Amino acid sequence: MDSHDPVQVTEPHPGVLLITLNRPHVRNAIDQALADAMGTALARLEDDPGLSVGILTGAGGHFCSGMDLKAFPTEGVPVVADRGLAGLTRARLRKPLIAAVEGAAVAGGFELALACDLITAADTAFFALPEVARGLVAAEGGAIRLPGRVPYHVAMEMLLTAAPLPAPDAARYGLVNQLTREGQALDAALALAGRVQAHSREAVHVTKQIVQDTRGLDDHTAYTVQDPLSTPVFDTTEATEGAHAFTQKRPPAWQR
Repeated sequence: MDSHDPVQVTEPHPGVLLITLNRPHVRNAIDQALADAMGTALARLEDDPGLSVGILTGAGGHFCSGMDLKAFPTEGVPVVADRGLAGLTRARLRKPLIAAVEGAAVAGGFELALACDLITAADTAFFALPEVARGLVAAEGGAIRLPGRVPYHVAMEMLLTAAPLPAPDAARYGLVNQLTREGQALDAALALAGRVQAHSREAVHVTKQIVQDTRGLDDHTAYTVQDPLSTPVFDTTEATEGAHAFTQKRPPAWQR
């Protein structure tokens, strides 16, 4: 693989796709080339039946510094079709995606992390949405998602003053699933991916879809949306296998 590729894609473990943003000289800032490459990687995650979990990380000690402001005047916002920034922030991924954060996750970089399902972060990492300081708006999920992930006033301080949030504080607020020592966020993400893979793929995928499709709905409407998704799962061979494994006190033998 070319070390100059803006995104590097590997499979460190069976079923796990590792997507590494690879522009370390600019803290993995997103230009259109990186966005297009990441869109391709995410399509591979979704379309390959052998893959069950994705991990997103950055090269060179940083996660992502957001949109490449040098490229912005000529390229505009580096979106991919209707899937948002770098093909992720407005995408509807069926498979779980984990962000492994070292260093800076800033602006659009933080919005990429917010678009993931789980986050591991080094205790030296930090998150920020400094768009207002650049005359911009955190329009790829920052202003929408952050107030639902941390206390309202913390989110508003970040959004309105560009104040950074250190990873230990993010973990305290529940934004980060696992806090690690510096340099160990990816290892933690791989371990977390393994924990996800231990379970039924179909049950995991449908559970994620239910969460996505029912967010913000009242209970009655949410059940109306959920039931057509969840009911077929109870009639699958995996559901039967899960019940047999439980009664026989053994690990399930999922079909892969």
